Amino acid sequence: MKFLSTLFFLFLTSTSYGANASYSKELILGNILKGTLEGMHLSSKKIDDDLSQKAFKLYIERVDYGKQFLIKSDIQELEKFRNEFDDQLSSGKLKVVSKTEEIFKSRLKEVEGYVKKILEKGFDLKKKETLETDPEKREFQENAKGLQELWAKLLKYDVLGRYADLQEEQETEKKEKSKKKKKFTPKSENKLVAEAIEKTKKSYKRIFKRLKKERHEDYTERFYNSLTRVFDPHTHYLPPDDKEDFDIDISGKLEGIGAVLREEDSYIIVERIVPGSASWKQKELKAGDKILMVGEGKKDPVDIVNMPLRDAVKLIRGKKGTTVKLTVKKPSGDTSVIPIIRDVVQIAESYVKGSILEHKKLDKKVGYIKVPKFYRDFNDPAGRNCTDDVRKELVKFNEKNVDGVILDLRNNGGGALDDARMMSGLFLGKGPIVQVKASSGAVEVLKSTDPNVVFTKPVIVLINKLSASASEIVAAALQDYKRALVVGGEFSHGKGTVQAVIDLDAYLSPMAKSYSPLGALKITIQKFYRVNGSSTQYKGVTPDVILPDPYSYLETGEKYLDYSLPWAKVNSVPFTEWNKFTFNSEKLNELSQKRIKENKKFQKIDESNQWYAKRKKETVKILTLNDYTTERKKVKKEIEGHKIDEEIEDIIITEFKKAKTDVEKEKSKEYKKELSSDPMIEESLFIMQDMIGEVKTASK
Repeated sequence: MKFLSTLFFLFLTSTSYGANASYSKELILGNILKGTLEGMHLSSKKIDDDLSQKAFKLYIERVDYGKQFLIKSDIQELEKFRNEFDDQLSSGKLKVVSKTEEIFKSRLKEVEGYVKKILEKGFDLKKKETLETDPEKREFQENAKGLQELWAKLLKYDVLGRYADLQEEQETEKKEKSKKKKKFTPKSENKLVAEAIEKTKKSYKRIFKRLKKERHEDYTERFYNSLTRVFDPHTHYLPPDDKEDFDIDISGKLEGIGAVLREEDSYIIVERIVPGSASWKQKELKAGDKILMVGEGKKDPVDIVNMPLRDAVKLIRGKKGTTVKLTVKKPSGDTSVIPIIRDVVQIAESYVKGSILEHKKLDKKVGYIKVPKFYRDFNDPAGRNCTDDVRKELVKFNEKNVDGVILDLRNNGGGALDDARMMSGLFLGKGPIVQVKASSGAVEVLKSTDPNVVFTKPVIVLINKLSASASEIVAAALQDYKRALVVGGEFSHGKGTVQAVIDLDAYLSPMAKSYSPLGALKITIQKFYRVNGSSTQYKGVTPDVILPDPYSYLETGEKYLDYSLPWAKVNSVPFTEWNKFTFNSEKLNELSQKRIKENKKFQKIDESNQWYAKRKKETVKILTLNDYTTERKKVKKEIEGHKIDEEIEDIIITEFKKAKTDVEKEKSKEYKKELSSDPMIEESLFIMQDMIGEVKTASK
């Protein structure tokens, strides 16, 4: 019935909205969004007063997340629209947007004046005062005076950061000239402070220029997405200009840095790094980093806080061989400048890679497969896909008579659902893999149809907090069948939902094409369930053996997101557990935990996570030159101390393809260093040794 009513709505939309002067684009778009969200979204939520109130809170955060422009009286003026978001969406009369635009532009002009005056006056860098750097812990200011005082501290903090950057650049220059026995004349403190203030002036001049250029459409986009965001974190309205840049991902060849970015609150955040890309090779940019500024060559960096994703992407992308400098804020709260030489993403490095691992203290030969993503070329049926590539590696392992396989799905954000289904079948043969439930309540069981099991020996699946979607399906299926031991961080990401991207122009009749383009809607339409009936949504997959994970301190995953869809259950489906051998996962976990306690690398990971978690809470900063520079040097030293890059000499890595060119040799060297420095890889080899022992015992 719901499906039919949805079709009826779409039919009315496509036939009723012709070229009529009484209709506005906002009226048509609002009703299409309302009907599509209510009719197709998995949650079956209604756009009513309750949802309007929730959307209002998100809307204010989108308008001024940093609480740097609006004051309490402005918020009170907008409060009268708190219950009207649903009505305004339907009527197309977006009064809250018009009032917000009016207020914000007025405050923007005032703040621009404050900034100019404050920077002209300068700062007493010895005066001890504090700044709360976490906007969520700040309140909106009572009045304009409070706003001006806040900006004085924000600008002072900015100047201190730029001063520290200049100081570090000067120290580097001093070392380089010393090596070449050249004379070096240091700049005075006053000179560095003056340069820092000048750089800040230029930066904010660009920021205000950009903010003043914001279009009415930018304000309306915030309105629409405050409503879509209440449905769930993955439902999003895409304005026409954002279609191309919303998902920055590998597709053929891409010249740039190779990072998937997302817009959250006022920030551009790194969602994941594309394997084989410039960022992946440079190694400093990580998932969870917030990009604050983008620099090009010798030009002053451009501040991208509050900048739309599409504009930020234009600055970050560029021609192969050129250098972009990203100023990023780490999840710990610390900032650093990361130079990245743009390159054409080498697709081969995004593909499945297999090798053989051995350990000098063990007597087993283990196959290792890294699956960076679940890729498939949907435009070319004969094109490359990850399932066939994994199959090829497993065939090689059979020929080499390996004793077991490690399937590494860490940092794998998912991809093609078909490949999650078929890849699981390589280890299980024919049978159900995952259940998919639609908003109608209908449940579809997706099965592996190939009865041939390619690899029959023990398997370990590695996951972490960044393993999502298709990765979770494979890990869950192999765990439920008791086919593999799942090893990794305390839980996977917990994204157990399916999205569809709908072109909203498709709902316009030929007579209404003048309202085009309307953009698109990415909407959640289904949820994944394991064969045992449990959802992978929200909770993710819990490993059989939990290891200390460098990502543990990050609050990343569905459970940390507002309005994420809840965990749920459906009926289990009949399936036959793996019966060629069994293993005792509890005993394997017990043996592993004993080793972990004695492993210095894992101890270091635990200490590092505790330190980062503590640093994240320390959001109040003392604004004196001495305090700032002292803390920065201390933090930088501690971060260096937390790095885990010592190679484990006992690990022996054999690659199938011998490196021939200099580039291939360098890549091979980096690959081997990455694996041999990873304590999870070493512990997985020990677990595999124990597991094989268990398998032998069970088979007697």
